[in-house]
Amino acid sequence: MPVPVLLVTGFLGAGKTTVVNHLLANADGRRIAAIVNDFGAINIDAELIAGASDGVVSLSNGCICCSLEGDLLRTLSTLLRRDPRPEYIVIETSGVANPADIVRNLMDPVILREAPLETVLCVMDAGTPPSALDDALMRSQLRVADIVALSKLDLADEGAGLRMREAIRAQRVPAVVVDAKHGEIPSALLFPASDRTPAPREPGPKRPSEERFETLSWTSDRPLSLPRLQQAIGKLAPKLARAKGLFETVEQPGRQMVFQLAGGRATLAPGEAPAQGVPRARIVFIAELGVLTKAEIDGIMEACVVVEDHS
Repeated sequence: MPVPVLLVTGFLGAGKTTVVNHLLANADGRRIAAIVNDFGAINIDAELIAGASDGVVSLSNGCICCSLEGDLLRTLSTLLRRDPRPEYIVIETSGVANPADIVRNLMDPVILREAPLETVLCVMDAGTPPSALDDALMRSQLRVADIVALSKLDLADEGAGLRMREAIRAQRVPAVVVDAKHGEIPSALLFPASDRTPAPREPGPKRPSEERFETLSWTSDRPLSLPRLQQAIGKLAPKLARAKGLFETVEQPGRQMVFQLAGGRATLAPGEAPAQGVPRARIVFIAELGVLTKAEIDGIMEACVVVEDHS
């Protein structure tokens, strides 16, 4: 029996992981395997959804639309050999991925026969300015979508969802547009009837890849001062497209916090218990090429570290 694939795309910070998390946490008995691609050496997103599904596979330090495309196909083959076999596979792309290239890879005849691409879901922050749709990468993510899910409606002003729907319509996107409050999307839209065979897709000609973003990772084996971290993020935020991380603070020892910066908004939330054998602070910064240096990040972030007094 073929295993349908749901491809989840969307720009940096759109809310893809929230959508995938809700989907996996409300699987209603379905065996769902997830492949998570984070653009960086530390795959924060995979940790945020680990345990919510039948199996989470991390593909990090590259993008599955280009440098990791072979890894994606090998990972799919491995998942299809599992016993019991998953009933569905969810692939969450990085925010810098051109999904047309991933669709092209999934049209490989062997993969198409065993794991047909059923649905492409594009998650979009409802608070995104409509002018942002002039961005070529964002347009490419929209144009391959079957469903566009408007996220973060609770954080946007009252008319944001309507403005974004109109902007998407102006792009002549054939996708169905739905609201995804707190990551919720009706499962009937995403999981097909078992007797339905998806039609092959034509993603168009392959275009040369364009290096536009880079990730810079920072770790520490010591806890952070929350007030100092807030000051550091304030300095870095104007240069960042996205940031996310997991860390402990000296104010709440032994408790892991989840940090997210997207669309100029920074949030903190309690996380799972810290894992053994990993740094106590792990943060990934994503910026346009050349905007930030590792030395600049290290210099700012080291000021957040608290040296513990064991005397």
